[in-house]
Amino acid sequence: MNIQQMMKQAQEMQDRLQKQMADMKVEATAGGGMVTVVANGKQEIVSIKIDREVINPEDGQMLEDLVLAACNEALRKSREMMQAELGKLTGGLKIPGLGM
Repeated sequence: MNIQQMMKQAQEMQDRLQKQMADMKVEATAGGGMVTVVANGKQEIVSIKIDREVINPEDGQMLEDLVLAACNEALRKSREMMQAELGKLTGGLKIPGLGM
């Protein structure tokens, strides 16, 4: 097998994995569950839920901090999920060009 064929197979594998990861979801919370963020395996935020109790017009900074923390945690979990799935696919081998 030549290098072009290997690169083509790696690209096809990556395309399949990206489609699969778009359907996988992770959830993260902040503020004891006051803010919940869901992300998919493509590191896209797909939903944010905010408990009404945390909405205080006089303290917007707290809500911003909670949303930011939950988003960052959801994206971290998404990256971990992606790496775990990629590891299953490649048997732990690092394949150039096959990463997110």
